[in-house]
Amino acid sequence: MSATFSGGCLCGRVRYEGDSEPVASGHCHCLDCRKSSGTGHCSHMGVPQAGFRVIGDLTFYDAPADSGNVVSRGFCPTCGTPIYSTNSGMPGLAFIRASSLDDPEIFQPQLVVYTDRAPSWDRPDASLPSFPEMPPRPPI
Repeated sequence: MSATFSGGCLCGRVRYEGDSEPVASGHCHCLDCRKSSGTGHCSHMGVPQAGFRVIGDLTFYDAPADSGNVVSRGFCPTCGTPIYSTNSGMPGLAFIRASSLDDPEIFQPQLVVYTDRAPSWDRPDASLPSFPEMPPRPPI
């Protein structure tokens, strides 16, 4: 992948850009990801926060994950598009919603987590390494 990426929200008030290679990319079927995406999973691309810049204001919603870590989800306050999240257990990383990328082909999934929570109508990709929950140490 090119080390340059960009994206934004539906209404255009929030944009972002980055110049770092992703350190992890995957799908998550946890309840919070399902509810915040409005579908059966979320697709995230983890990048170093140091190379990630947001242009525009986001609203954040903080909630504890199963692990006890706090996940902070940033979204456009106007149109509601999810942009990225952070996890207190993985400092220094931003988890960009793959659906918000200008070029969605940049996202190349490497794994699937919380497969035990996937609804029957959104089965995980069997060709990817899968975990029934979040591994004790995420493979990043």
